[in-house]
Amino acid sequence: MNTRLYVVATPIGNLKDITYRAIETLNSVDVIFAENPKHSKILLSTYNIKKDVTSYNDHNYQKKIPIALNIASQGKTIALITDAGTPTIQDPGYRIVKAFIEHGYKVEPIPGASAFVCALQASGLATDKFIFLGFLPKSLSKQSKILLKYDLDATIIIYESPNRLIKTLENIKQTLGNRHIVLARELTKVHEEFIRGPVDDVIKLFETKKIIGEFVILIKKNV
Repeated sequence: MNTRLYVVATPIGNLKDITYRAIETLNSVDVIFAENPKHSKILLSTYNIKKDVTSYNDHNYQKKIPIALNIASQGKTIALITDAGTPTIQDPGYRIVKAFIEHGYKVEPIPGASAFVCALQASGLATDKFIFLGFLPKSLSKQSKILLKYDLDATIIIYESPNRLIKTLENIKQTLGNRHIVLARELTKVHEEFIRGPVDDVIKLFETKKIIGEFVILIKKNV
């Protein structure tokens, strides 16, 4: 196997969603760079993958990229995984990918699950054009500017944490009006749920409903 960086997608909830190719790749590499090794070892142990695992995340990427390049210079292979889903989506994975490309190493994607794609495919909203914005800024004014900038003929997709959900929904209503939205949470897990309706109705629903889990918010396109 030639020296390269494998960018390996892992399940977003249900461990059965991992691909045969992902398991094969993780079993073949020399080192696994994981966002949170302790978390990833649950997946790795489930599939009896016994490899050296080291952390790579927002807090240490500047230190870890040179280490990864040094490993590659020895002719070894590396797999990059995140806590859940596809690496480089809303994490610093793109930085190590960029570094490997700049140093002439091959980067190979091992495709799989991604929360926003999973939410979109079951949302019932238009999929021909969509805009993924990830997590919006905490500042409501900055949120509004971004929402207005990308309020085009396309479905808007954002991520949100449970503690900020209501404020973000209220800001969506204030900025874009009482638009039809879809909330997806706990995707592929036991308590997977899709909530559909005007923003105002969804906000009212959470007056009596406990807010649990990370959310994908999909906003119907402006037509």
